[in-house]
Amino acid sequence: TMDRPTVRLQIDDFIAVVTMDNPPVNAQNRQFHDDMMSVFDEISDRDDVRVAVLTGAGRTFSAGADIKGRAGKVREAGEQWGHSRRARECFHSIVECRKPVVAAVNGAALGAGLALVASCDIIVASEAAVIGLPEIDVGLMGGGRHAMRLFGRHSLVRRMMFTGYRVPAAECYRLGVVEACVPPDKLMDAAMDLARQIAAKSPVAMKLAKHSLNTIEEMSLRDGYRFEQNMTAELGTTEDSREAMLAFAEKRKPVFKGR
Repeated sequence: TMDRPTVRLQIDDFIAVVTMDNPPVNAQNRQFHDDMMSVFDEISDRDDVRVAVLTGAGRTFSAGADIKGRAGKVREAGEQWGHSRRARECFHSIVECRKPVVAAVNGAALGAGLALVASCDIIVASEAAVIGLPEIDVGLMGGGRHAMRLFGRHSLVRRMMFTGYRVPAAECYRLGVVEACVPPDKLMDAAMDLARQIAAKSPVAMKLAKHSLNTIEEMSLRDGYRFEQNMTAELGTTEDSREAMLAFAEKRKPVFKGR
């Protein structure tokens, strides 16, 4: 599988492991955003991938925007808007990826790093991880809406945004924001265990399940449920759906073909 300059991709048994590798802290610059979009777009189209796990090389998940690369530089006309667009689409390439994405948060996820975590479907964290919005201290803003996706709209997000408070992984677990908080050496085991559970399901059902959840997130109960019912009807026309029902009736393991 092809490695990009800042992101590694490894595929085994229908699981894609995506490792952010932009030393020392997986800071996000133009190359990083391009590499991430390219990887998650590829994962969307690959039949040999049913689920992805996103993690960071080294001790940091992602420390966010590349401040050192920016400090003291005068921006060219139009550069700010281009950067903003790339950052936005980078995060959305995870949200819109047609396969579920499990975040294995190995260390600090700050600012734009928090946005990456919030864009994933399921989150597991190392006890060494923290999640925060340090922007207030470095002359930036942003990430509040992504933080609300994780922590809801209560005072914690405002505390994070106004003070730079970094929420420890254990606190995230207590709040129900992450599915597990484990010792650092157990993190990938926990993430891969979840990934294997997802990879065992029908890929066509999984694609519709993620599409449904993305679509109904901001909908009313009636409209959201109606949309899901339509997806169920669509799923019912597939080979995988018939196979799942037959396997259940025949008390055997289903064999899914992804169609």
